[in-house]
Amino acid sequence: MNPTYTKLPKPQHGITMIESLVAIVVMTLGILGILGVQMRNLSDTSTTVRRAQAIRLIEDLGERMRINPNALANLGNYVSTFATTPSTTSCASGCDNGALAAYDVAAWKKAVRDTLPLGQAEVFIPPAETALGAGQRRQLGVMIAWRENEGQGRKTDDIDATKIRDNSGALTAGAGALTCPANFTCHLQYIPVSARCAPYAPGGNSAAYFCPGA
Repeated sequence: MNPTYTKLPKPQHGITMIESLVAIVVMTLGILGILGVQMRNLSDTSTTVRRAQAIRLIEDLGERMRINPNALANLGNYVSTFATTPSTTSCASGCDNGALAAYDVAAWKKAVRDTLPLGQAEVFIPPAETALGAGQRRQLGVMIAWRENEGQGRKTDDIDATKIRDNSGALTAGAGALTCPANFTCHLQYIPVSARCAPYAPGGNSAAYFCPGA
């Protein structure tokens, strides 16, 4: 009688190693995904902070214009391109309204450079008001530009002063020629300018109001 031998199945080798490698790959992809989301959040936060700083800088320029007794009639002295800074004289001992406007723009553009990375700014007469006289203009356009890492799809949002966004949200062509510099993020805003009126009583008569540039 011949004995019968039953072959036992051979134990599998390498399965544990493969499963471990797959688990490591999956975990690595998950970690990279989380890091990508965090980096995007940091980028969005940085963009929001920079834009808030740009808004505050434009508000500062508006305050400087309100302090100027005759800013409305001297809007041309506030105009400055990205590449230029007004040549000024110190107003510590007093200066006229035009010199004060140039001094304020120079000091303000320095604040833009000091606040934002590679910050620069342009102040311009809006296209719709270029044909008006000096005393008839009622606003200035301000575009502030700075460098930062930002998504390709968002770096061109509302940075073209040659176009106007209507009530439907669509952009329509305008008559200007100012656009955001290449590879920069920009914020565009318009500053309303009004006349400063001062009361006076000529010849003892009832009080009247004098509004320079109005």
